[in-house]
Amino acid sequence: MMESIRELYKIGRGPSSSHTIGPERACRIFKEQNAGATAFRVILYGSLAKTGRGHGTDAVIRKTFAPTDCTVDFDDSDIRLPHPNTMDIIAYENGRETRRARVLSVGGGSIVIEGCDDAKPPLIYRHDRFEDIAAYCREHEIRLWQYVLETEGEGILDYMRDIWQAMKRSIKAGLADSGTLPGGLGVSKKAGVLYNSDHIGESAETKENRIVCAYAFAVSEQNASGEPIVTAPTCGSAGVLPAVLYYQQHKTHCSDEAIYHALMTAGLIGDLIKTNASISGAECGCQAEIGSSCAMAAAALGELFDLSIDKIEYAAEIAIEHHLGLTCDPIGGLVQIPCIERNAVAAMRAINAVNLASFLWNTRKISFDKVVQTMKDTGHDLSASYRETAEAGLAKIKLTET
Repeated sequence: MMESIRELYKIGRGPSSSHTIGPERACRIFKEQNAGATAFRVILYGSLAKTGRGHGTDAVIRKTFAPTDCTVDFDDSDIRLPHPNTMDIIAYENGRETRRARVLSVGGGSIVIEGCDDAKPPLIYRHDRFEDIAAYCREHEIRLWQYVLETEGEGILDYMRDIWQAMKRSIKAGLADSGTLPGGLGVSKKAGVLYNSDHIGESAETKENRIVCAYAFAVSEQNASGEPIVTAPTCGSAGVLPAVLYYQQHKTHCSDEAIYHALMTAGLIGDLIKTNASISGAECGCQAEIGSSCAMAAAALGELFDLSIDKIEYAAEIAIEHHLGLTCDPIGGLVQIPCIERNAVAAMRAINAVNLASFLWNTRKISFDKVVQTMKDTGHDLSASYRETAEAGLAKIKLTET
């Protein structure tokens, strides 16, 4: 059983679905439930504590509770937690604690409130393995997106329209933007430079790479700037899927309706990963974010090419397989280095995965379900310092604004 793909695709402000969208959502719910509170306190643990300042977690929490006073504490001690992104929210009335809730920000902006079943989205999909979904689709002679439509209902097409419009807005805004990203690392916005760097004699292949990368940079830089983007499946990996689809639509002039079908197929892939492994960098490293987004983009492109279910599965499997073990090690706890470049590289890799799968699909030995399980196992084996704590890897490099 799986949730709706509406829980995967969310329109919100960056830079992190786990560290901004999830906490904002939790605080908004808690504020509504405690309208009489005169003050709030939030305690951040695990990855939220260790990278929350860089992600702006405390800022979005205070903004959500405003104008009511809110204290945000960072507890980065090594204690046993139910999830690496754990937070306690406390309400006070005239100095007396009146209510407390423990919230887990589980990735992609989704939250779990302990002891509150009402906060859990309903499980609407009857299957939770690709193997079973593929068998059902073959039996009923339908494509993957039609399986999503059958499960979600006609309203999902309108939702996909809104998601696609938001994705395109973030690309266009990013291409038109310039300057330096906030946070103090002195990272310049490069999307517009990439997009406009046309050179005489540039090969078709080089131009494709440049344009796809420009689109991915555009969305990722908007995310890093705290602007609206679509989680696909997270904020930190939001640039991969729209970059691939936007480039393909401009190249082939495919319809928006075809894009909606591709987004539905991609959403199904993301839902399977979220259900059976994780899309949280704090839980399974960057392979859970960039690897998942690359798999979603590969599946979406496979749908646009009208590839068979087997070929789409292989493309998505390749995309994850070659991100296995990727660490989440943002410098300064900011979703900038290496996150933005990783979105661009993953977008190109998704295209390559589809091309490879279209030729070699009948030789594959590893199923999508097996590689998802492998990704989960690999993520849990990673040292905690390589899972969005800004304590190891590239995160150890100290950069200052110049």
